Amino acid sequence: MVDLKGQYNGIKDVVNPSIQEVIENTSFINGPKVHEFQKNLEQYLGVKHVIPCANGTDALQIAMMGLGLKPGDEVITADFTFAATVEVIALLQLTPVLVDVNADDFNIDIEAIKKAITPKTKAIVPVHLFGQCANMEAIMEIAKAHNLFVIEDNAQAIGASYTYKDGNKAKAGTIGHVASTSFFPSKNLGCYGDGGAIFTNDDDLAHTIRGIVNHGMYERYHHDVVGVNSRLDSIQAAVLDAKLPHLDSYAKARQNAAKKYNKAFEGYENIITPIVSNGCLKVCDTCDCHVFHQYTLKIKGIDRDALAKHLNAHDIPCGIYYPIPLHKQKAYKDKRYNENDFKVTNQLVKEVISLPMHTELNDEQIEYITATIIKFING
Repeated sequence: MVDLKGQYNGIKDVVNPSIQEVIENTSFINGPKVHEFQKNLEQYLGVKHVIPCANGTDALQIAMMGLGLKPGDEVITADFTFAATVEVIALLQLTPVLVDVNADDFNIDIEAIKKAITPKTKAIVPVHLFGQCANMEAIMEIAKAHNLFVIEDNAQAIGASYTYKDGNKAKAGTIGHVASTSFFPSKNLGCYGDGGAIFTNDDDLAHTIRGIVNHGMYERYHHDVVGVNSRLDSIQAAVLDAKLPHLDSYAKARQNAAKKYNKAFEGYENIITPIVSNGCLKVCDTCDCHVFHQYTLKIKGIDRDALAKHLNAHDIPCGIYYPIPLHKQKAYKDKRYNENDFKVTNQLVKEVISLPMHTELNDEQIEYITATIIKFING
């Protein structure tokens, strides 16, 4: 699904000496490389504060801790996403409220958010799924009207832009009150282990979060808030800082691959290619709305699971993201949920299939992948 070795080969002349520098200066935790990466990412995103941490799941949990959410507070999020999003809500003894998503862009449904709000609702967690933003303008309007926090789960869309109705743009993860991201190796900006970060423009919130990530300390052995141990190590920061200048070119490579996939599947009614919903309707030369963390098809009228087996038999990796809705997962089942409220998600889990998508895809690989799928479709 990703070619991390190929990507590494293109940047190893920068990565290797950066890692060696950390090893030689032995500043493995909160060393200079962490602070350099933090500042560079703040500048790239146009956000006041980036707080690095150990992984993306921690980032989301710490963001919620920083907001002071209390047990029993309701947090609305999407049913169609990875479990980490709802996992941290449950870990903090908050009440997850799962809602349906859009059929076209897979992101959280605005009307479903509105219907789910109760007097106990305190926050909304939009997940920028597969590489493009949820409808943040509408979400922020809802949040303002109901005095809610917005926590962007930006694990899959770093580098993407959101376009407002007036044409202005903002980077994913810089619009809500706070955001989290993951630097898992397969992400668009990935390290060589685990890593994550929290973003915010709120000075007071940033101060609180900086304490939380480091055992609640602002001064050594003075614990001012309840914290956790979640710090990005310097070697991972060195890798990320080496990759950051390439992030936009990596996104462009993914977008070019998506265009080639789209072209190959034109005219096949059984294959629904990804829709770019924010600001434009297709992948274009100037578009940065979708950075294609995943290239996800919807397969109509054909056995999706049989197609997956067919691809695997031809040495083509693929992914089913996601095979089971969160509201049907054993850990998160709740008698409050009504199946009629999850019509889109329940359909998507039967139809979606993600194809290889990474910066090193070449024309020969794309041609082989698409031809194999078309041959299956045509019988």
